[in-house]
Amino acid sequence: MNAYSAIDATADSAAADSPADSPLDAAAGIATGEGVDCTAAAIARLRRAGVPVTQQRVEIARVLFEAPVHLCAEQVWDRVRERTPETSRATVYNTLRLFTELKLVRELSVDPQRMFYDSTTAPHFHLYNVDTGELRDLAEDELTVLGRPRLPEGVELQEIDVVVRVRSRPGFAARA
Repeated sequence: MNAYSAIDATADSAAADSPADSPLDAAAGIATGEGVDCTAAAIARLRRAGVPVTQQRVEIARVLFEAPVHLCAEQVWDRVRERTPETSRATVYNTLRLFTELKLVRELSVDPQRMFYDSTTAPHFHLYNVDTGELRDLAEDELTVLGRPRLPEGVELQEIDVVVRVRSRPGFAARA
């Protein structure tokens, strides 16, 4: 029995009864509820994926699924500790690995110093600013990729990741 047992017991039925109200569009792999308290939806999503529900996992899921985000593990840990300060760094890393294996989040390697975790699992492209470390989604109309590469014999396409890397121009001051 844990702190989320009461919510845990009703999460599946609540999510099934009103999927349009859910802040998580699991079918599309998109976190959709900007600033929504999504504890019940997070629990339901974890249960559907077969993840045992713990307070720390729910808090990590809330951070990742309340709205579309691109966060590194340290950023997830910082946000989780605002609500559950006892959560360890190891718990965050282990949970992120589990969520990645279960395809609840996408792991993105865009910077040699850190991995990012993307709460939107549907295929899409990214823009990464190497100066600021900001990673964001590109809208569908911002970039088009046509065709697929010829693959060597004996392999199959797993996925196509596109990351457009940008940096500030020397001497260019951004307009406020």
